[in-house]
Amino acid sequence: MSGVMAIDADRQLAMVITAAGGPEVLQPRREPVPTCGPQQVLIEVAAAGVNRHDVNQRRRGPDARHSDIPGLEVAGRIVAVGEYVTHRKPGDTVCALVDGGGYASYAVADASLTLPVPHAMTMIEASALPEALFTTWHNFFTVARLQAGERVLIHGGTSGVGSIAIQLLSAFGHEVYATCGTDEKCETARSLGARAAFNYRTEDFARRTLEATGQRGVDVILDMAGVVHAEANIVALARRGRIVHLSPGGGADMRFPLRALMQKEGIVTGSLLRPLPLDEKAVIAAALADKVWPRLGTQIRPMISCTLPLAQAAQAHQRLEEGDVAGKIVLLPQSLIDADAPRLPI
Repeated sequence: MSGVMAIDADRQLAMVITAAGGPEVLQPRREPVPTCGPQQVLIEVAAAGVNRHDVNQRRRGPDARHSDIPGLEVAGRIVAVGEYVTHRKPGDTVCALVDGGGYASYAVADASLTLPVPHAMTMIEASALPEALFTTWHNFFTVARLQAGERVLIHGGTSGVGSIAIQLLSAFGHEVYATCGTDEKCETARSLGARAAFNYRTEDFARRTLEATGQRGVDVILDMAGVVHAEANIVALARRGRIVHLSPGGGADMRFPLRALMQKEGIVTGSLLRPLPLDEKAVIAAALADKVWPRLGTQIRPMISCTLPLAQAAQAHQRLEEGDVAGKIVLLPQSLIDADAPRLPI
């Protein structure tokens, strides 16, 4: 490491997946402080976002491919940089997409996947940006190849990804529709910029989408609900539209009328962000820095559901699994919380 600030100890507090199971398998452990490679940075974590991917990883349990410390996004202060890192230095405040390890006092990130904490945002807000923004950009602009003037439908409009995607795509001039599980969440989605939002539990969202678009349908659908909406999505889809899935929904097989998809010349696809090659993630980071970062704090701001101490990661997972979360849950390592730090209601 070519640049290093003083680190209090060589061990840190981390929440570790100890077995496959429920939230209770997340346990606090004293783990070694990671060291960064030549193109990486070491971040003292001020806040870490909680994502559905973390829940799914915990359910599967430890494996040899990934860190047993979950967490894919953090914000904090760089305390060390690798020998080949030139655009970041110790003391910089950044948010970052990380390949696990976020539920800890320190986390390692590739330098190319770090972005400066926006001036108008707290560390808490910044920690809720990377996963949602990388996911939104990749799926709409790389996978779905969203074009100017196209309409979109986002399932889970008040989720961490959904709430950011509504704001970002609205700011880019797209007509955005959303589905949510309650009338209150539908109202929130509209306040974020959705042209209309439909309660999928009480409304036929496909019919309502067609009505709202003059029977044309939407060009891109982002679906994080697995196979639940498979048939209705095709009804709501415009000719030559694309349906992009973010979740396999427990591995259930997808069933829909193939003829209906063929008639619309539609495409059903999906993506996984974590396995994406590093160079492709770096391209996304550069695009976000150029196109999105100037809009943060004004046109785009993450929606925070609550904050919890790092040691209460199990409670965060439980809340996420209960499904009544609007926005992002953020974990705060206790050693970094002081009386003057910005706190949001739990």
